[in-house]
Amino acid sequence: MTTTNGNHTGVGLLTDKIIFVTGASRGIGAAAARLFAAERAKVVLAARDTDALARIVADIRAFGGTADAVTVDLAESDSIIAAVNHVQQLHGRLDGAFNNGAMVQEPGPLDTTTVDDIQAQFRVNFLAHWTAMNAEVALMRHSGGGSIVNTSSIGSWRANPALPAYGAMKRALNSITETAAVTWAPEGIRINGIAPGGTATDMMLEWDKATPGVIDANNAATPMGRMAEPREIAEAAAWLLSDRASIVTGAILPVDGGAGAS
Repeated sequence: MTTTNGNHTGVGLLTDKIIFVTGASRGIGAAAARLFAAERAKVVLAARDTDALARIVADIRAFGGTADAVTVDLAESDSIIAAVNHVQQLHGRLDGAFNNGAMVQEPGPLDTTTVDDIQAQFRVNFLAHWTAMNAEVALMRHSGGGSIVNTSSIGSWRANPALPAYGAMKRALNSITETAAVTWAPEGIRINGIAPGGTATDMMLEWDKATPGVIDANNAATPMGRMAEPREIAEAAAWLLSDRASIVTGAILPVDGGAGAS
């Protein structure tokens, strides 16, 4: 099967797995939904933009894939729990989850970052993942295990003067990801994270518009000299969700064109 955003024919990496994807209406999440379906997973897409979700679901189904959508507001814990419950109603189980949804803060230094900025970042970029993981694990237990991937950021590993609240919450997400991996490993549930570098998404374009030169600076600081395509980030998540990564848990995998190593 070929995805609608590239000439990829899946090899069955995720065959018959039920996979839940947040932030699935655009960027990395949308690319992941299409890729996972091409790899023969049955995907459930979640985001606030119902129209965008409907288009992606239609695309996947048109190419023979299995996809459904559910609206979720990551700032509301009850909405996240309801979305995971919807997966149970559709399929009766959950094998994998890609907790990718996020929000970026208004770029600016630490002394202009407001309490509201920090609280918003906490709700969406940390608490939402904590809530999602607990709900996902509760469902995965019914089928004896599963795999979860959380989207962090290269900005979680270093000072992040332009996005201080965002960087702080992503660093906290790394910690809870590692803790979750240790906590749930005995139950056959693997928890990993990916840390993308600059990626050609709407979020990055919006940041570059607010702070001209961000993309050029990113490319100059990346040994491979370019941003990632969303699909390239999704490939890393697909592998971690697959049985081929069966011994991998507690990892925060850099997917950054070598930026973190330079």
